[in-house]
Amino acid sequence: MNDPLTEMLRGLRLDGVEYGRCQPSAPWATAYPTQVEARFHFLAAGHAFLQSPAGEWTEMHPGDAVLLPRGDAHVLASEPGVAPTPLECMERKRLCDGIVDLQCARPDTNNLLFFAVLRFNVDKRHPLLELMPDVMRTSDLAVSEPTIPLLLDAMMREVDMNRVGAGGILSRLADVLTATIIRTWVEHGCGDSTGWLAAVRNPDVGRVLAAIHLDPSHDWSVGELARHMGASRSGFAQRFATVVGETPARYVARMRMHQAHQWLQDGQRVAVIAERLGYESEASFSRAFKRIIGASPSQFREHRKVNGSASLEERRSAPA
Repeated sequence: MNDPLTEMLRGLRLDGVEYGRCQPSAPWATAYPTQVEARFHFLAAGHAFLQSPAGEWTEMHPGDAVLLPRGDAHVLASEPGVAPTPLECMERKRLCDGIVDLQCARPDTNNLLFFAVLRFNVDKRHPLLELMPDVMRTSDLAVSEPTIPLLLDAMMREVDMNRVGAGGILSRLADVLTATIIRTWVEHGCGDSTGWLAAVRNPDVGRVLAAIHLDPSHDWSVGELARHMGASRSGFAQRFATVVGETPARYVARMRMHQAHQWLQDGQRVAVIAERLGYESEASFSRAFKRIIGASPSQFREHRKVNGSASLEERRSAPA
């Protein structure tokens, strides 16, 4: 039987939304805004600097890749201090199957960056995504995972896109590399972690969390979860609260509303979601949703109509 964390990672999937490349000429800088999807950058040739969401600058070398799992705002530049061009102001041109080219004013063939926009099947409220750092670098993880350099080498060979089918191969490599980065970070980057990840690694509590995450829409009772741990109801509830930091009922309620939030993003009707979660009425579901998410389903739908796929949380945190 797989360990609880492996079971939970098995349910974490991603799909590429957009893949592309650019060949900027120095001095250059591009500002990437906050978005729902994750962002992935791979520097195939030349040099670049990344300004993290926290404002820190780090140099990237050829063969480096970075993943921003929550799609936080950041800047890529030829060097710190260059005034950035907003990404939305840059034109896109279809380069080959599945790949777009960001149009640069003066392309420089000595610089070559590959990027991907990746959508997880869960949103930012998922505990695993909340726990991840703002930026995950392959150079920090390659020592622990020998597969990462091999994947980067394969991307390097394909990124010039002169071969038939290179676009499709690049997109799949980016997906595999992203999944490998996350798995490696979980296995090796958090050995001394506390909190939620430590709870997942707990042999007893981990089985319970895995069960909840593999079926988040189920209205788990304390008795059912206690049986997963093999403990009495009172003993289970006390141990769960001590390790996880909240009661089983509260955690189950959060995961159910997280699932509802995901269904709303997918365009499902409130009445359908309320029925799927076992609520007697839309009103009772809406009250539970607002209590945990902080906004009613109708508010979420209205923001979705006006602002596309961006979440309420992202709209509230975006600069005016």
